[in-house]
Amino acid sequence: MPSNQPNLVPHLEKLATQLDGSLQFDSLTKTLYATDASVYREMPLAVAFPKSEEDIQKLIHFATEHGTSLIPRTAGTSLAGQCVGNGIVVDVSKHFTQILEFNKEERWVRVQPGVVRDELNRFLNPHGLFFSPITSTANRAMIGGMVGNNSSGTTSIVYGVTRDKVISLNTILSDGNKVVFGEISQDEFDRKCGQKDLEGMLYRQAFDELNDPENREEIHAQFPKKSIHRRNTGYAVDELLKAELFEGREKFNFCKLLTGSEGTLAFTTEIKISLDPLPDPVEIVVAAHFVSIHESMKSAQVAMKHPATAVELMDKIILDCTKESIEYSKNRYFVEGDPMAILMIEFRGKTLEEAMAKGEALVADLKEAGYGYAYPIIEPARVASAWSLRAAGLGLLGNIPGDPKAVACIEDTAVDIEDLADYIDELDEILKGFNQNPVHYAHAGAGEIHMRPILDLKKAEDVEEFYQISLASAKLVKKYQGSLSGEHGDGRVRAAFIPLMVGEKNYELFRRIKYKWDPKNIFNPGKIVDTAPMNKFLRYEPEMKTPEHKTVFDFSAAGGILRLAEKCNGSGDCRKLPGSGGTMCPSFMATRNERDTTRGRANTLREFLTMDNKENAFDHPEIKEAMDLCLSCKGCTAECPSNVDMSSMKAEFLYQYQKTNGVPLRSKAFAYINELNELGSIVPGIANFFLKNSFTGGLMKSFLNVAPSRNLPEISSISLRKWYKKNYASLEGSAKPIKSVYFFVDEFTNHNDTKIGIKAISLLKKLGYEVRVVDHEESGRSALSKGLLEKAKKHAEANVRIFDKLIDGNTPLIGLEPSAILGFRDEYPRIVRADLVEAAKKLKFHVKLIDEFLGQEVAAGNIKAESFTTQPQKIKLHGHCHQKALSSLNWTQKILSLPGNYTVETIPSGCCGMAGSFGYEAEHFDVSQQIGELVLFPAVRNAEAETIIAAPGTSCRHQISDGTGRKAKHPVEILWEALNL
Repeated sequence: MPSNQPNLVPHLEKLATQLDGSLQFDSLTKTLYATDASVYREMPLAVAFPKSEEDIQKLIHFATEHGTSLIPRTAGTSLAGQCVGNGIVVDVSKHFTQILEFNKEERWVRVQPGVVRDELNRFLNPHGLFFSPITSTANRAMIGGMVGNNSSGTTSIVYGVTRDKVISLNTILSDGNKVVFGEISQDEFDRKCGQKDLEGMLYRQAFDELNDPENREEIHAQFPKKSIHRRNTGYAVDELLKAELFEGREKFNFCKLLTGSEGTLAFTTEIKISLDPLPDPVEIVVAAHFVSIHESMKSAQVAMKHPATAVELMDKIILDCTKESIEYSKNRYFVEGDPMAILMIEFRGKTLEEAMAKGEALVADLKEAGYGYAYPIIEPARVASAWSLRAAGLGLLGNIPGDPKAVACIEDTAVDIEDLADYIDELDEILKGFNQNPVHYAHAGAGEIHMRPILDLKKAEDVEEFYQISLASAKLVKKYQGSLSGEHGDGRVRAAFIPLMVGEKNYELFRRIKYKWDPKNIFNPGKIVDTAPMNKFLRYEPEMKTPEHKTVFDFSAAGGILRLAEKCNGSGDCRKLPGSGGTMCPSFMATRNERDTTRGRANTLREFLTMDNKENAFDHPEIKEAMDLCLSCKGCTAECPSNVDMSSMKAEFLYQYQKTNGVPLRSKAFAYINELNELGSIVPGIANFFLKNSFTGGLMKSFLNVAPSRNLPEISSISLRKWYKKNYASLEGSAKPIKSVYFFVDEFTNHNDTKIGIKAISLLKKLGYEVRVVDHEESGRSALSKGLLEKAKKHAEANVRIFDKLIDGNTPLIGLEPSAILGFRDEYPRIVRADLVEAAKKLKFHVKLIDEFLGQEVAAGNIKAESFTTQPQKIKLHGHCHQKALSSLNWTQKILSLPGNYTVETIPSGCCGMAGSFGYEAEHFDVSQQIGELVLFPAVRNAEAETIIAAPGTSCRHQISDGTGRKAKHPVEILWEALNL
């Protein structure tokens, strides 16, 4: 709802001084919070980050006094637009993150709303308990959001939904008073009704409304079938009827109403939830393949007659999307042929035999019924990777090229499972009338199928179709007495259809409830009741032309840089925390700021490149601020289901921005580090004296604004190229080499890590390979990282021309430094001029990280364990970000495990925090260290003194040294020292 004052900025400035937390209303922050994971966009008045309940009380008072509103938000992964509004967005994900109290015996935990579901379960796991609702967003979804939406997830058919788990809620009502809601007896209910405050009014209203026989009759007549356990349409007054006061045997509990109310009734500050014992430890999945959606739906009914713990659907469109994802294509190993649908049916047991027996019994029944054509059973070791395929479904849909996208509008309907196949058939027929071939996925066992039409919401006719398809779907759901929202809530996308779904009388009951709880409509207005039309306040204005931007990088595969940013649908995978593993977004893991996510940066680019009216569309300080803490780790290229490549977009942005604002001196120094090292290598002793001397080195750091505590890399006494020319011929090696390889002498190995390069070449020759080194350009990595794209382009083109005729499948190009050699695979094909693109694309298949090459040679039997020591040795391995994104750390693990008694433990770290020059820059030093302290530094410090720390990346080794005092080695150093030839 609009504020009733034209200019609230002075009042916001005053409010900001009164909060323990912070209040921000700059254009960047408001842009970051103008969207969630839905199709909606509305610029908020401000964003608050409260630290205390008192802060929230002050915000409530402010909203009441100034006629604005509060929009509660946790991870912002709402698909229905619950987190979008023009009031003050209240983000509790930053400070309300504590686990407050835990009772193992009584199996409950009390938490603040910003606790991440998976983080909570990591805390509970040692105690044999867990919070059972599990959504596909569980590694960033927060308990407060799950309560607001009444989240369900894959296991609801066994454990129920979030509403079933909520014991009590600490809230602040619209009058600013703190109230705890939980189970109360009839006597306690009567006492509550006698109170003269707002709380008493709420209890009296509940009794008056639900004790009315006509109201109860209308609820029973109009609400979804009771057999549908996923039901989020409107307010859950039918759940309150189960109280002993009315029709059931339960104690009255307002939490039943508040759960699923989308923050429209009260502001929740603490949540007490019940816990379940951990499920049986052994998990297998039957991946049943079908030739039609109808057949898979019929099979879901068969599966539900077995003790399955999850029955999930993926259709062909989703499966085809996974082919193009770097990360998820690896997990398609169980897919046979080209199925129209796969049901993933989970069984658990105390032993593998018990779980397998359950799965095999289902397979037998499916075969007997004539359903399906393949039934691979995925065993425990590979179950997680298989489930990740389904969990990625939402984000992967963002990979559909062009402006048409799979739109979340009819994707949350739930019907009785006995009606499911017929319902889907009818809905498919309706959609065919709109020329739609929709996406089907999600929770078949619960009678809920997420279906998404493909629409271009930049076109007026598709915006109208968006509405018409939703209306037709709502009418069909009503025919089957289903729920229009099974788990994602009404928000903006479904609320307008609530009168159709529950009838006008029940809708008016909802309105009476809303305005009794919130008379001034300050809590998340426009959700559930009195909502705007569902095709208003969309991300894009209808018929708005998408601006085209000329770039150095070739972004044509996505339709240009703006459309690459638009591929981000807001699912928030980039908000996962360190405990979830992976690399993407290291700065967010440290700061917990939305600005520092891939989503935040993509939203910023989308906003300013779309709405821009400047001569240089990239000349916006807001974009620069959003990009500032991007480490270009490339985690998003593999881990973002939509493959939003922020590293390339950052490099392009810097190039474009610097065309207007100039290139900073420090950026030039880092981008030209190879040339500077070349100069220093003429007299390395003198150069190193100036680098290491506290006075001259300090002046240099001060001049370039380098962190004073950083150690600058020394220049080697001889470059690797010079050493090779002087010494290679005399190295010991095989008279008949196994094969020849070209060695890429990257700029870091050539001048700084020369000793490692010498060991690498010596190791290769001793193992029987001829190592060739030719004159070539530097990799261009430093220039890329600083946005000097013309310089990077020149190096890339020269290298492509040089190696095009030299390397092939039999004679590969191998490199030591991941960030340098992997540029051939990643950036080169997209930055070289048009006539070199095909050559660059061909090269990428014959360029290998040395870890890959050695690992593949081990697999081919050309390198054997007998060549290495059998002495025992423990190794802790930290992987380089680019290697994890564009290759695999498995190769490094494989080669380090080759010596007979070497044991390798991979540190579950993401980015080390150095990221080339990032960690050297004074203003980034603290964040760099925070990132290191998340996982890497503690793991290194806790390692035994005799344990070797391995790290393939030069930046990683420097970060480990500066952060822990431990020396890390490149894997080839470890293998060289382990040689027994």
